[in-house]
Amino acid sequence: MGKSRSATPTGDGRIAASTGRPDAAQHTQDKQPASVRVVLFALMIAMLLAMLDNMIVGTAMPTIVGELGGMDHLSWVVTAYTLATAASTPIWGKLGDMYGRKGVFLSSIVLFLIGSALSGMAQDMGQLIGFRAVQGLGAGGLMVGVMAIIGDLIPPRERGKYQGMMAGVMAVAMIGGPLVGGSITDHLGWRWSFYINLPLGAIALIMVTAVLHLPKKRSQTRIDYAGAALLTLGITSLVLITTWGGTEYDWLSGQIIGLGALGVVALALFVLVERKVGEPVLPLHIFRNGNFALVTLIGFLVGFVMFGSMTFLPLFQQTVQNASATNSGLLLLPMLLAMMAVSLFAGRVTTRTGKYKIFVVVGGGLITAGLALLSLMDTGTTRFTSGVYMAVLGAGMGFLMQTTMLIAQNSVEMKDMGVGSSSATLFRTIGGSFGVAIFGAIFTHQVQTTMAERIGAAGAKVTGGGAQMDPKGLAKLPPAIKDAYDHAVATGTHHVFLWGALISVVGFAAAWFLKEVPLRGAPTQAAGNPEGGDAPVDRMAMAETV
Repeated sequence: MGKSRSATPTGDGRIAASTGRPDAAQHTQDKQPASVRVVLFALMIAMLLAMLDNMIVGTAMPTIVGELGGMDHLSWVVTAYTLATAASTPIWGKLGDMYGRKGVFLSSIVLFLIGSALSGMAQDMGQLIGFRAVQGLGAGGLMVGVMAIIGDLIPPRERGKYQGMMAGVMAVAMIGGPLVGGSITDHLGWRWSFYINLPLGAIALIMVTAVLHLPKKRSQTRIDYAGAALLTLGITSLVLITTWGGTEYDWLSGQIIGLGALGVVALALFVLVERKVGEPVLPLHIFRNGNFALVTLIGFLVGFVMFGSMTFLPLFQQTVQNASATNSGLLLLPMLLAMMAVSLFAGRVTTRTGKYKIFVVVGGGLITAGLALLSLMDTGTTRFTSGVYMAVLGAGMGFLMQTTMLIAQNSVEMKDMGVGSSSATLFRTIGGSFGVAIFGAIFTHQVQTTMAERIGAAGAKVTGGGAQMDPKGLAKLPPAIKDAYDHAVATGTHHVFLWGALISVVGFAAAWFLKEVPLRGAPTQAAGNPEGGDAPVDRMAMAETV
C-alpha cells in the first residue's frame, strides 16, 4: 500500500512493476515459463470440477431422492448450489485482488472439497441441501480463480494459444458429465458422485501448491462487508426469481414481485455503498471502460441465449427424435466439436495478429444464425440436419466464449483482474439463469397451448400441468397423443430458438461498437493505455510482495 512503484521495460517489450523488491519480479518471471503448462493443467482440473459437478449430480438425483426422500425439497439441492456459487463469485474475485490469487484459489478448492465430502455423507435431504451450499461457495471461487490466475500468468496477446484447452474442458464436462454420473450411480452408488471430486481436487491442490509461483499480497484496507452483503442479497433475489418464477410461484405472485422489489432495493443501495467505500467489492469504475461495459453486456446475452436455448436441445432430441438420454448427449458433439475447433483457431489468430473484434462480430452473427436455423426444426427434422444447425451455433460460441473474457481482462487494470474476471463470469451466469427461466416459461406455454389445440382440454392432463415428460411417461402414451406431444415440443422449441435469435441480435449489434484496443503483452506496445487506464504492466510481476 505504502510502497512506491515504477514501470520499467522488460526484455520482451512489456513493462514490469517495481515494488521495491526487484528480485521478486525477476524470480517470478524466471520460474513461470518452465511450469506454466503444468499450472494450466492443474487449473483445467479445477475448472472441470466446477463445470462437471452439477451434470454428474443431476444424473444421480432420482437415486438420491429414492434413498433420502424429501421429494418436495429436491429443487433446493440444485438451487442452494447455484445461489451460493453466484453470490460468492464476485467476493472471491475481490479477495484475490486484495490478498493474493494463489492462497484464495487454494482456499476455494479446499472449501469445495469439504462441501463435496460432506454432501457424500449426508443422511437426509436437509443436510444435503446445506452441504451443497458449502460446495457452491467453494465453486464460486474455482472458475473466477482459474480465469484470474490465467490473466496473471499469460498476457492477453499470448492467451489465445490456450483457448482450445478451456473449450475442451467445457466439451468434456457437457458430454462426459451425464455418462460419468450414470456409471458412478449405477456401479458405486450416488455418494460417489460427490466423492469423485476428492481425488481430482487433491491433484489440483498438490500441483497448484507446488508449481504456481505468484507474488504475495497484503492489503491494509478493510473488506467491504456492507457491499458484499448487499450484492449477495441482490444476486440471491435475482436467482430465486428465475428459479421459482413460473414453477413454485406464479410470475405475478406476491412472492416473485416481493423478491423483485427486494433485489432492486438491494442493488440500488449496493451502488450507493460502492461509491463511498475505499476498496469496493465490485469497483464501479471498471464499467466506465467502454469495452468492458460492452463485453459484459455481450456476455450476459450470450449466457441468456446459450444456456437458455441449449436446455431444450436434449429435450427435443429425446422427445421428437427418439434419442436416449445417453445418445442425446452424444448428439451434441457437432456443436461442441465446432466450438472447440473455432475457439482454437480464433485463439491462434489472436495471438499471431492481436486482432479480436472480428471474432466477436462473427461469433455474434453465427450464434444468431444458428439459433434461427434451430428454430426451423420440426417433427420431420433429421439428426444430421439438426447436427449441422448445432455446428453453426457451436462455431459462434467458439468465437465468443473465451474472447469475451480476454477482452474483459484486457480492459481492466492489473489490480482489478479478479473483479474484472468475476464480473464477466457473474453476468454470464445471471444471463444463463434468466434465459433458462424465461425460455422455460415460453416453452411451457407453447406446449400446453399446442396440446390443447390438438387434443382439447385433455392435453393439460397429459403433461400433468407441466411441459416435460420423462421417457417412461412418453412410452405409455397412445400413438395419437404421442404425436400431439411431439408437435407440441417441436412448437415449443421453435419459439424458444426464435426468441433466442431475436435477443442475440442485440449482442451482435453491440459487438460492432467494440474498440480494437491493443492486447497487453504485444511485441510492440505503447506505454500508455488507449482506453485511458494505467500503463500496461507485466502480468507475472504485478502483485505487491510482502
